[in-house]
Amino acid sequence: MTAAVDLAPDTEQAWALLRQYQQLTGPRIRRAVDRLSEPVGTVARYHFGWCDENGNPCQDGWGKGVRGALVLSAAEAAGGPADRALDGAAAVELVHNFSLLHDDLMDGDLFRRGRRTAWNVFGKAQAVLAGDALLALALDTLASTPSPADATGTSELCRALLELVAGQGSDMAFEDRQEVGLEECLTMAAGKTASLLAGACALGALSVDATSRQVAGLRGFGHHVGMVFQLVDDLLGIWGDTRATGKVTGGDLRRHKKSLPVVAALTGDSNAGRRLAELYRLPRPLNDTEIVRAARLIEEAGGRDWAEQEAARQWKQALDQLFGASLGPGATRGLLAIADLITRRDR
Repeated sequence: MTAAVDLAPDTEQAWALLRQYQQLTGPRIRRAVDRLSEPVGTVARYHFGWCDENGNPCQDGWGKGVRGALVLSAAEAAGGPADRALDGAAAVELVHNFSLLHDDLMDGDLFRRGRRTAWNVFGKAQAVLAGDALLALALDTLASTPSPADATGTSELCRALLELVAGQGSDMAFEDRQEVGLEECLTMAAGKTASLLAGACALGALSVDATSRQVAGLRGFGHHVGMVFQLVDDLLGIWGDTRATGKVTGGDLRRHKKSLPVVAALTGDSNAGRRLAELYRLPRPLNDTEIVRAARLIEEAGGRDWAEQEAARQWKQALDQLFGASLGPGATRGLLAIADLITRRDR
């Protein structure tokens, strides 16, 4: 197992590989978005960073393209060329950005990627329509792929999408509940985050007619990588450096969000966990002093240690799935590099 992990390039090489995959996927996404009528087209292009709020062209960047990169690298891991999975990569990124447009609105987020969010610029209704349009484009892009596996791939993406919606629904419902179990919180994370990463890896394999064992192994790998990604993201949301991550530290605590480290602390039957529960029962957002106190209580209650150990356990399970998928020697190098890069943040 150790030898296989050592195949992954260093961080600089992994970033170069991610940029390469992004450059392959970007034109497919742009071609799909350019099909949209106005004013929805401008809203979508603004969200992707391709124009300003007046429709004037710009290049502010459409994101890292992580999920599309997983599709392409999974296709290569299964023994096929990446270009056979380009439509799948574009479709997955369109689904991801559909979810971002809606999530920003549901969470009331005012900024994304250093710019005002689409709903904050164009209004709620236009942002919802733009998200709906991206979802339709994703399914159309995948359904039009000239491959025997196109129907199977569409079903795979729809399965991931339904799980994503279920996870997002649970995440929102948890904010109004006093008690949330750790297992149901893990199930929420599996839907909200891991489902699309699992679907991306499976879709890459399906695009190159991989065996059922390879598809299942790559899907399992993506699932566990997604769980690590969410755990690390939750940890950074509480203890990360905003300058390094771009994520507002403490923002989730301010809103009483029941992230995985928080739920682990709340359900651990400790004095610190009970004091944290008292803070979370306050009928208002936490102030800066209370956020610092909440972070300390989560750590004292064992929430941080649990999340770090769970991330390590999920990463091991991801590797077990990958190495049991009967893939060629060295074929997983790119896939491991991307997965390691997106979960390495202080892991």
